[in-house]
Amino acid sequence: MNPSNIDLPARLLLNLSPWRNAKTWRIAFSGGLDSTVLLHLLAHLAKTQALPALSAIHVHHGLQAAADAWPDHCQSVCEALGVPLQVVRVQVRPGASVERAAREARYGAFIEATQADEVLLTAQHRDDQAETLLFRLMRGAGVRGLAGMPRQRPLGNGHLLRPLLDVTRAELETYAAEHQLSWIEDPSNQDRQFSRNYLRHQVFPALTERWPQAVATIARSAAHLGEAQGLLDELAHIDLAHARTVGEFDWLGLPSLELTYLVTLSAARQRNALSHWLEPLTRLPDSDHWSGWEDLRDATGDARPIWRLADGELHRAGGRVWWLSGGWLSTPPAAGIWADPSRSLMLPDNGVLTLTGQVPAGPLRIRYREGGEIMALPDRGHRDLKRLLNERGVPGFARGRLPLLYQGEQLLAVANLRGLNGSALGGWNLHWQPSNEDQGLS
Repeated sequence: MNPSNIDLPARLLLNLSPWRNAKTWRIAFSGGLDSTVLLHLLAHLAKTQALPALSAIHVHHGLQAAADAWPDHCQSVCEALGVPLQVVRVQVRPGASVERAAREARYGAFIEATQADEVLLTAQHRDDQAETLLFRLMRGAGVRGLAGMPRQRPLGNGHLLRPLLDVTRAELETYAAEHQLSWIEDPSNQDRQFSRNYLRHQVFPALTERWPQAVATIARSAAHLGEAQGLLDELAHIDLAHARTVGEFDWLGLPSLELTYLVTLSAARQRNALSHWLEPLTRLPDSDHWSGWEDLRDATGDARPIWRLADGELHRAGGRVWWLSGGWLSTPPAAGIWADPSRSLMLPDNGVLTLTGQVPAGPLRIRYREGGEIMALPDRGHRDLKRLLNERGVPGFARGRLPLLYQGEQLLAVANLRGLNGSALGGWNLHWQPSNEDQGLS
C-alpha cells in the first residue's frame, strides 16, 4: 500500500515500526507546529498502542527574548499530554552563521541526552527535505549533501529518526487545525536574511506556482540521490577493506590505510574512499581543497608531506597514510626519572611504559629524541639512532614520541622496536602503550 494513502497516525506508526522495541522515544520538541503535531500524534497513539516510553526534550538557545517564554509553553503542552519534558539550555558560539552555530549547539544537547537503545525523533517533513536539497545545491554539495536528511542515523549512543519525511507541511497544518493545537511561532522564521527562510518564503512559492508538484519531485530526487550515496558507501566499504591491511606499526593505535592500494584507484574513487574513512574523524574539505590529498599522494623521495584538515592531519610514511589528531600533533612533555621500574610509568600526554623481565640496574631515566643519540648494540658496536630508526622504517611523526630508556647517559633501549627494546641477555624489554585517545570527532 502507498504510505501516502494511509491516515497520518497509521503512517507514523508504519514508519516507526522497526523501532518499537527501543527503550525510549524522545521527541525533539521546539514548541513549533511540526514538533507539536509529532508529540500530539505519539501521545495519542500511546493510549492505544504498546509504544516505548515517551519523553520530550526542549533546547533553549537563548538567542532572542521571545524564546524565554517557550520552555513554559512546552512544559504546559507536555503536562497536558502526560509526557515528561527535559529543558536543556545551551550556549551558542558566536560565528559567521548563527543558524549553523545554533544547530551544532542543539545537536550537542541531543547527543548528550540520547543513551543506548534510545531514539530521538525529530519532526522534519517533506517540505524541509526539499528546502534542504535546494539549499545544499546552492552551496555546491556533492551526492551525500544532495541526498538530503537521512531518515535515520546514529546519534550519541542511540539513533535519530525522522518519521515525517513523507508528510507535507500542509498535512501537518491540517492535523493541527483539526485537533485545535496551539504552537509557538518563532519570529525568526520570517527573517529572510536566513537562507532557509528566503527559500521557504521567496523561492518555493515561485517554484510551486509554476510547478505545483515541485516539493514532491525535489524530495523524490533527494531519495534517488540517497540511493546513489548508498552505492558509493558500498564501494567505499569494498575499497577500505582492501586498504585496511595489517601494518608493522599498528601498535601505534592510529588509523591508517595502505597507500599502494589507494593509488591503483581512479581519483574519484580515491576521494570516495577517503571521504568515507575521514568522515568520523574530521570535517571534510570542500572540492576546492582536495589538492592537499594529491600533493600527499604524489610526493616522491624522502618528502614528508602533510595534509592539514580541520581536526587533524594526514601523514604519509612507510607506504601508508596515517591520521593524526590531538596529542599526536604536539611534543610530549619531558618524562624524567623512572623511580620504580617494577611498576608501569604514566608518561605525561604519551601513554604508559612498562618494563618486563629482569629490571636493569638504576637509576633509570626516560627521554625523547633530540638528535645525535648513539646506541651500543651487540655485534654491531655503536650506532646512530637516526640510522637505526631509518632501518626499521619508523614513521617520522612517531620518532619524537618514542620513549628512550637511559641508564645515566647510556641509551639502553627504544620502546617497542625489536632488537632495540631491551636486552636478550638480561631477559627484559621495554613496552610502550601510546595514549588511547579519541582520534577525531565524536
